Amino acid sequence: MSDIIKLLPEHVANQIAAGEVIQRPSSIVKELLDNSIDAGATHIKLIVKDAGKALVQVIDNGKGMSETDARMCWERHATSKITSIADVFKIKTMGFRGEALASIASVAKVELKTKRDEDAVGTFIVIEGSNTITQEATACPTGTSITVKNLFFNIPARRNFLKSNPVELRHIIDEFTRAALANPSIGFELFHNDDLLHNLKPADFAFRICDLFDDKKPENLLLFEEQTTIINASGFIGKPQIAKKTRGEQFIFVNNRFIKDAYLNHAIVSGFENIIAKDQYPFYCINIEIDPSKIDVNI
Repeated sequence: MSDIIKLLPEHVANQIAAGEVIQRPSSIVKELLDNSIDAGATHIKLIVKDAGKALVQVIDNGKGMSETDARMCWERHATSKITSIADVFKIKTMGFRGEALASIASVAKVELKTKRDEDAVGTFIVIEGSNTITQEATACPTGTSITVKNLFFNIPARRNFLKSNPVELRHIIDEFTRAALANPSIGFELFHNDDLLHNLKPADFAFRICDLFDDKKPENLLLFEEQTTIINASGFIGKPQIAKKTRGEQFIFVNNRFIKDAYLNHAIVSGFENIIAKDQYPFYCINIEIDPSKIDVNI
């Protein structure tokens, strides 16, 4: 009887990983924004068309990549952010999943332009369904531009499960908002179908909140800072008069990484007991700083 266990072909493994990592266009947005932030960008432009189904493009002015790195970043489990198992338990960067870019390339048509400041020319790479179509030198500014076209073009069943454009765009705006709130010193732009939705200049935390939310004014935000031997917590709490009857404006960041935690949310909302109505939800934007080795960002 012949053996029946076999190693999966690389492109099949990448598509399986894509099912875990790339659930919708906003998943791509998150991965690419994280990488731009880690690259030290001071300005990031996000361009989407048809709510990301036709196009997701992220352009940054970060440190860029060498020709070799530009090719290697699309390999599965290739990363510049961890070198040993110990690094996994003290993650300080935003993006670090070694299968993310490989997964994106397996289910979309991808173009990469990148250049380091010390290089005379940059690198241009085109990948479709994990297959490298083009790799050549190109003239481009320092930084990186990644264009993702026709998401799930080779998996129609997955594409059919995407929601309507307004729903998918809402998810993209959520990811953009979280990245912009966590990094007020970075300038961000967001375009959808050639319409400018946000143009955020580098600012302090309070002004970034007001730039993102038209109905937020500095006089309606309460600053707090608390330092302990375990964590440092700081941020802004909205005054009771700007509480809303819908959720969605509650933000908790741990080491600048957005998280959802029912226990922390309950603790914060409990502080508003008898101050706002039971069917209202307060605005808050809180960053918790803690030793990265004390938490597992995967959880």
